[in-house]
Amino acid sequence: MAEIHELGKHGERLAVDFLTAAGLKILERNWRCDGGEIDILASEGSVLVVVEVKTRSGRSHGTAFESVTRAKFGRLRALAGKWLSTQSRWFSAIRIDVVAIERFAGEFVLRHERGVS
Repeated sequence: MAEIHELGKHGERLAVDFLTAAGLKILERNWRCDGGEIDILASEGSVLVVVEVKTRSGRSHGTAFESVTRAKFGRLRALAGKWLSTQSRWFSAIRIDVVAIERFAGEFVLRHERGVS
């Protein structure tokens, strides 16, 4: 189980590095409340970007991207509202992105899908 946790944490670090290099500003990581967790909250200009990170070591259970369900998007929207209620800053829009990371033969492949929900 510790290996899975470490794989997920490594994936989140890769996602943060990728998003930062792409020009997004990381606002918060692993924000939690009683309703769940948002992996990464970022901004791109005046847009709030809610990022779900999925990391997989293979495709035996489908792709990393496929593992993000419609129900998960609904929870992320609700969590974004809760997070916004704790903030004094303003955003012109909210976008949900997925960063899917898969490991093949020791190499990580990253796929960033913007505005998936």
